[in-house]
Amino acid sequence: MTSLLRLSSLITILALLVLHAAPAQAAAAYVPRPALIAPLAASRLALDVVDTGARYIAVGERGQILASDDGRSWSQQPVPVRSALTAVSFADADHGWAVGHDAVILATADGGKTWNLQNYAPELEKPLLDVLFIDARRGYAIGAFGLFLVTEDGGGNWTPMRSPVVDEDELNLYAIARLGNGDLLITGEQGRLLLSNDDGQTWKRYRSPVNATLFGAAAIGARGALICGLRGNAYVSADVRSGGWKAIDTGSTAAFYGCAGIGDDRALLVGADGIILLADLAARRVRRLKSPAGGAWSALVPRKSGVVLAGERGLHLLGPVVGR
Repeated sequence: MTSLLRLSSLITILALLVLHAAPAQAAAAYVPRPALIAPLAASRLALDVVDTGARYIAVGERGQILASDDGRSWSQQPVPVRSALTAVSFADADHGWAVGHDAVILATADGGKTWNLQNYAPELEKPLLDVLFIDARRGYAIGAFGLFLVTEDGGGNWTPMRSPVVDEDELNLYAIARLGNGDLLITGEQGRLLLSNDDGQTWKRYRSPVNATLFGAAAIGARGALICGLRGNAYVSADVRSGGWKAIDTGSTAAFYGCAGIGDDRALLVGADGIILLADLAARRVRRLKSPAGGAWSALVPRKSGVVLAGERGLHLLGPVVGR
């Protein structure tokens, strides 16, 4: 997979992570190897970044996990696998989880300084693509072909989620977000929208405003959400349970891979071709921001002094954007 992860298009990378898991080989090939410490890790492919409340943690290719106190300077952390890591989630400043290729799940209890392997299943040939913990014990990991794992003991045990709306088509599940009212929202292939209002015990399929893949989801307000994906699609709803999705005129056909709300009325979207949009959700209009580097962006963390970006060219800090 090394050469695949160097492809210039993030959408190609994501597709290959889903569809091109390595074929089954000898059992020895399934023994994980620790990630190599690379001097230029912060400039290599990064697929997700989060604010833990104490610092920033980012994940990316070849099992790389990096930490930063300011979003500018990054240090690579020891990791027991070289699998591509696609997403990271923290329940609090200490407890976090990262997921990725080979159905890898890693956990930390010291704010990201050390990571332990909780799950590793290359034989499944299904990458995990997102992870969410709502507290230090309850978590959800989703991925390719309907792969959906849940834990209620902090990752000591991961079990498959059995739900008709998850199992029926085995579509790829790309993003999971917790809304302001506690509901859980999943977006995926072919515009798939799944919602749970009981902490993930049961799931219901909701009508989607689009039949195109949705890569990103973010909570907006008390009951709403922003969703985004292929062909420049972005929609906002003030109440996901009742639907009412309204299209945002992004003025672009580039794919959006990540989005994040800024208060109740603004949001940021990032994606292919270095696109970064600041959206006025009430007016459903956007303003394109200057990208600090070439290549696609996959994830972002808004902050008071700017935006931390993760993408094809690594990790970057964009200056203040709201009010400019």
